[in-house]
Amino acid sequence: MADRRKVIDLRSDTVTLPTEAMREAMKSAELGDDVFEEDPTVNRLQELAARRLGKEAALFVTSGTMGNLVGLLTHTSRGDEIILEETSHIYNYEVAGMAALGGLLARPLKGTYGILDPEDVRRAIRSPNIHHPKTQLICLESTHNRGGGTFYPPETLKAIADVAREAGIPMHLDGARIFNAAVAAGVPAAEFAACADSVTFCLSKGLSAPVGSLLVGRASFIERARRFRKMVGGGMRQAGVLAAAGIVALETMVERLTVDHENARLLAEGLARLPGIEIDLKRVQTNIVIFDVRSPKTSAPRLVQELDGEGIKLHLIAQDSIRAVAHKDLDREDILLALQAIEKRLA
Repeated sequence: MADRRKVIDLRSDTVTLPTEAMREAMKSAELGDDVFEEDPTVNRLQELAARRLGKEAALFVTSGTMGNLVGLLTHTSRGDEIILEETSHIYNYEVAGMAALGGLLARPLKGTYGILDPEDVRRAIRSPNIHHPKTQLICLESTHNRGGGTFYPPETLKAIADVAREAGIPMHLDGARIFNAAVAAGVPAAEFAACADSVTFCLSKGLSAPVGSLLVGRASFIERARRFRKMVGGGMRQAGVLAAAGIVALETMVERLTVDHENARLLAEGLARLPGIEIDLKRVQTNIVIFDVRSPKTSAPRLVQELDGEGIKLHLIAQDSIRAVAHKDLDREDILLALQAIEKRLA
């Protein structure tokens, strides 16, 4: 396998390359200055995103991290507290932007594979007290990265939304892979988005665009968010070059996500049969597979290092834990070859 030309990169769906249709759209994109709201291609992408998520308006941003940060800044004031899950992306992988730039306090709760219980959320909301920060926002993540690609069942999402509404607190959904959740659940993405006041989703993961995310919500919310995007350096000019690929992504790349889910399941079930591998198949719901290495033959770091030498890339996320992500640049044969290489290391 060492002489295979194709690298099987399972580290993330962010490694996907744009399709030829995206490249052509980028070449011919109609452009303007987006800070003046005059880029027609960006405007078209924002209108499309808002429609797909059932919201009034959308804002094109460079990344999911920026989308989440801008969303949090728009909902809150310095010193406010945010309820989120303890392994969430916002809390663990966004360089503490909510604290460093927003002056916000996190109240992390333990979920089940990243999914919070509505009653735990209810109990975490602080009653008014001069000694306490104000609970100002609830943040959920779906699909949940560290949960293993799990997603909130619609009824659970609605139950937490009811808790938020009863308390008069807005809810933000980090929906970086919301279309994976929608395809897996067999419901429109707008059904998930309807539960939240704002949603961020990525174009550059499973949808395979080269750059970009969208923040969606009410028109008045997006108008305020535009100022925070400018504040954090996200005001782009002729951004239609990037937005053009995002339009193609939304129009052509959603339904095929089922293939990624099938490949992730193939990988997970194959791993479950191998000695020295621990994996909970219940958490493999979309395109992410997380497994532990408990083998006398090798360790997780060593397995990742040795497979990298064979052109198979995995992501070490803890001393014993590895993540693999299926995406459009990998096919069934790639998954089977990766399984074969892992099995050889465990034999």
